[in-house]
This record gives sequence, structure tokens and C-alpha cells, in this order.
Amino acid sequence: MKQGTTLLLKLAVLLIGLPVLVMCVLGLPMIAKDAADNHYALAHLLYPVLGIMYVTAIPFFTALYQALKLLSYIDRNHAFSELSVNALKNIKYCAIIISVVYVAGLPLFYLLGEKDDAPGVIVIGLVLIFAPAVIATFSAVLQRLLKEAIDIKSENDLTV
Repeated sequence: MKQGTTLLLKLAVLLIGLPVLVMCVLGLPMIAKDAADNHYALAHLLYPVLGIMYVTAIPFFTALYQALKLLSYIDRNHAFSELSVNALKNIKYCAIIISVVYVAGLPLFYLLGEKDDAPGVIVIGLVLIFAPAVIATFSAVLQRLLKEAIDIKSENDLTV
């Protein structure tokens, strides 16, 4: 396979990470500053939610890095290798960490929604839990399939 055949996918991964990076650098500090300047009554709940979002940014960017590594393995014809299985395993763990952190923070989303009378906040919290859970499930399935394909390939190599 030629080098760069996954260029579009690599660009997609980078474009997925760009809005999150901008939100972490510009958006979340602006929200915190606005809450502090306006003496927002819910600031004591908003700050932990912002902290949770910053904490989950670490495994998010780790998962994006692992996805880029996986795409580079595909470019180098190492798609069916233990390196790819490990990258998928790391993506799975990152997604699980994100879901667990948001599950732990869901009571804060609930309190924020109750005090501000905004039921949409709870729905956003649930989406932030279930989207990584779906990604973790999907990467676990891919990891299992890839591991079985590697095992079949190694059996075939031994019989020849």
C-alpha cells in the first residue's frame, strides 16, 4: 500500500480534535470568566463541570493520537499486527475512562439542570456518557476481530 492512502482519515482525525482544542483553550475559560464576572449563582456547580471537561480532554487527545498511530500502521502495511491491536486497546480504554468520568460527574449535570431549570443539560450529560461507550464497544469489537485475524494469519503462515 502506498504511503499516504489514509491521508483523508488522518485529516478527519485532526479536524475532530481541532474544535475540542479550541474549546479547551478559548471556550471553557470564557465560560468560567463569564460565570465569575456575573456572579452567576451556579458558578459553584459550573466550575467542577468545567474541570471534568478538562480532565476528559486528556484521554480524548490520547485516543486521537492512538488513531493516528493506527492509521500510520495501515500506511506501513502493519495493519494486521500487535501494534494495531494495542492501539485499538488504548482507544477502548480512553473511551471507557471518558465515560466513567462523565458518569461520576452526572450528578453535577443533574444539579446544574435542576437549579437552572434546563433539562437539556442532563441530556447533554447522557450523550457525553453514551458516545464514548459506543466508541469503546466498537473498538473492542474491532480489537477482537483483528486479534482473531492475526491468529488465523499466523496459523496459515505456520502451515505453509
